[in-house]
Amino acid sequence: MEDYKTVQYSQTTLTELMIPSYSNFGGKVHGGIILGLMDKVAYACAAKHAGNYCVTVSIDTVNFLAPVEVGELVSLLASVNYVGNSSMVIGIRVQTENVRTKEVKHTNSSYFTMVAMGDDHKPAQVPGLILKSPVEIKRFYEAYHRKELTRYYNSEQARIKNDAEIEEALKLISNERCRIELENN
Repeated sequence: MEDYKTVQYSQTTLTELMIPSYSNFGGKVHGGIILGLMDKVAYACAAKHAGNYCVTVSIDTVNFLAPVEVGELVSLLASVNYVGNSSMVIGIRVQTENVRTKEVKHTNSSYFTMVAMGDDHKPAQVPGLILKSPVEIKRFYEAYHRKELTRYYNSEQARIKNDAEIEEALKLISNERCRIELENN
């Protein structure tokens, strides 16, 4: 296995025409189609970097910024933003192009965490990442920071599940859109 690879080495672009069978009754492409394409390009990028089979272990928030229309070309641009021992964060930008008007829209961005798997079906070490530009350094740092925020978020979620008391919960949600009708059991 090579010790390090550049970001450019595994950058991957997938382009596909959006056809009527991908759409809902309003002519907009289903979000699930876009998510499936994102998973496909994340896999291709991660597998190329790792030189191994890879699995998706998490997907960061996916915000749909603009609808995707039937007849548009969707391009998914993926690159390795961060590597750990066996994991990689793949940054994905989704954009569409109307082939008649040449209008290009940014429709989605997300980060997929992929893990390389060895022949023994256990996580396999991946090559390190050579960062050659300020943008690549920024993306690596942002992914590192998101990892730390996720760790904090997960610990807070565990604490809330274990320590939440009904009185504290009632105070915190009292101004939310809910009506509490406790039953005496």
